Amino acid sequence: MMNETLKTIADLRSVHGDFSEKEIGTEDLQTILNSAVRAANASARQSYSIGAVEDSDMMKKLCGYTGSKLLLFCVDYNRIMDMARHLGHEFETNGIVSFITGSTDTVLAAQTAAIAAKSLGIDSLFSNGIHRGDPERVYELLDIPRENCFPMIALVLGYTREEPEYKKGRITTGVIHFDKYSRLTPGEMDQLVKEYDDPSRHLTLTEGWRHGFEHYLDWFYAKWSGKGDTQAMYRVLGKTGFLENSGAATAE
Repeated sequence: MMNETLKTIADLRSVHGDFSEKEIGTEDLQTILNSAVRAANASARQSYSIGAVEDSDMMKKLCGYTGSKLLLFCVDYNRIMDMARHLGHEFETNGIVSFITGSTDTVLAAQTAAIAAKSLGIDSLFSNGIHRGDPERVYELLDIPRENCFPMIALVLGYTREEPEYKKGRITTGVIHFDKYSRLTPGEMDQLVKEYDDPSRHLTLTEGWRHGFEHYLDWFYAKWSGKGDTQAMYRVLGKTGFLENSGAATAE
């Protein structure tokens, strides 16, 4: 049975830069932020920070998209470490383990914000544009601490200019596993290729793939999927300290 919560989740969609000029009110923004911090997190630490950006030029520089508001979700241990020192205690992150734990906290808060926004009639776009180009600019633009903090994902919020004719499709084959993990059979992979090619499923990123490629996934693997600037990402993560693996997890 479809209740209001399930309907809100089913109605989620990404608006790629086609937000109207209608602004999100202060009260609605605060409601979204208050909802975001209700997300589950490890040891009640909330090892993240959320930056709210309202300047459209700043949004463009950060991720290439603009809307009414942009929320930047960062893995962040600085508040936790500052509080420890304030009380005379020691708290150190334990490298990649802390990064994974903090990443989980961060994306849970981000997704909760998107659901809360949709329940208020506000659409959204998750963007990893903050990682394209030189990630250092994000630190410089928002004065983010260089250590123990990493910008994870940007959430652009706004009201869509025009209602889309459809929502993007999703697959379940090879995604959901019962009891034990199972790899796709050749027959299942052939079926998925057909599903991606079927325009009624709305699984593709673009219709342009039909020019020069037999299947959408041929275009996806040959043209769209790239390695990106992994060296820039490693440089930034190296400065945060999250690449140091110095101990076991402490979160429960």
